[in-house]
Amino acid sequence: MSAKPAVWYEHLHTEKDTGARRGRLHTPHGVFETPMFMPVGTQGAVKGGINTRTLKEIGSQVILSNTYHLWVRPGDELIAQAGGLHRYMGWDQAILTDSGGFQVFSLSDARKLKEEGVTFQNHVNGDKMFLSPEVAMRIQNNLGSDIMMQLDEAIPYFETYDYIQDSMRRSLRWAERAQVAHKKPDQQALFGIVQGAGFKDLRTESAKELVGLDLPGYAIGGLSVGESKKEMNRVLDFTMPLLPSDKPRYLMGVAAPDSLIDSVIRGVDMFDCVLPTRIGRKGTLMTKHGRVVIKNARYKDDFSPIDPDLTYYSDNPIRREQFGGLASYDLPNYSPYQNLSRSYLHHLFNANEALGAEIASEHNLRFLLHLMEEMRTAIEQDQLLAFRERVLEEYGYNKPNARLF
Repeated sequence: MSAKPAVWYEHLHTEKDTGARRGRLHTPHGVFETPMFMPVGTQGAVKGGINTRTLKEIGSQVILSNTYHLWVRPGDELIAQAGGLHRYMGWDQAILTDSGGFQVFSLSDARKLKEEGVTFQNHVNGDKMFLSPEVAMRIQNNLGSDIMMQLDEAIPYFETYDYIQDSMRRSLRWAERAQVAHKKPDQQALFGIVQGAGFKDLRTESAKELVGLDLPGYAIGGLSVGESKKEMNRVLDFTMPLLPSDKPRYLMGVAAPDSLIDSVIRGVDMFDCVLPTRIGRKGTLMTKHGRVVIKNARYKDDFSPIDPDLTYYSDNPIRREQFGGLASYDLPNYSPYQNLSRSYLHHLFNANEALGAEIASEHNLRFLLHLMEEMRTAIEQDQLLAFRERVLEEYGYNKPNARLF
């Protein structure tokens, strides 16, 4: 019997009326519940001033960091000298690192793409840099992340068929090169990325070839980049059945509540996105009853809680272990933000206090992490479709001309 890979998926239950999966992700740094949302710590820190202790308390399991940004500064070799990214940033749970490709293609206009890789100027000092599948693997091996992503090309959704075909096939060749260059397959898992925009035949070819590499997991890339949600669901409908049922499935860059639920229904296990902290830092909150722009004047004398329906601290197996295995009713469940008013948060933003962005960012992350916890329970109870209808109604998706973010 062959040994388990560094990261592997344990299936627990499939929702009876959908393709939603309830499972566990086994990693070198712990076992984590799926489906899950992963907070993004781009430069080894989640924006909004949220420290690693708080991330655990609100229910974070796996966090994502950015290969490109950590390569530029402080440098992957320095992080390796420090003992790896986990030790460097004080996080003892799992880390996923992307390949850096998205940042290269989105931040640098002065780039040259060839089969070997991409040459570009970094956004900090303009230095000329070269990123290839092999370089991306070297950086991520130095970082020591549990899950690493192959290098691929980040392209607009509505490019021509021929361009997307050429790009997708290049990404397949890059995946093969990444697999060869990967130095620590027993400690870190390499995920492939299915590309092909909205073309079924290209997505099918991409998925078939990547599955043939027998990688530990697979991501769906090239979505949530400007296409409609209906279009994203259409692509997921024909792409998800192409991926192995015994491997984790990761949809990159998605955080809207309706899209999270709709994607889980189609069999996605993992998500990440900068949305919750990005809008939080600007004063927009995600609440059970929809979007709250806390800087608006209407909240100046609103002394109600920020979101009375949200339990800020998580009661999950990870947190229970931190408190010595106490039963859920014995766990501390008080956040310092639990009883703060909207008026106070409104004041913090108007006064340009950093605490305002911290509270809003933490709140939005907790909202999404709590949503995933509720979703996992709904799957176990075969009630996910009913849960979806309730969330859409309460959040305001069913209202005409609703502004959601």
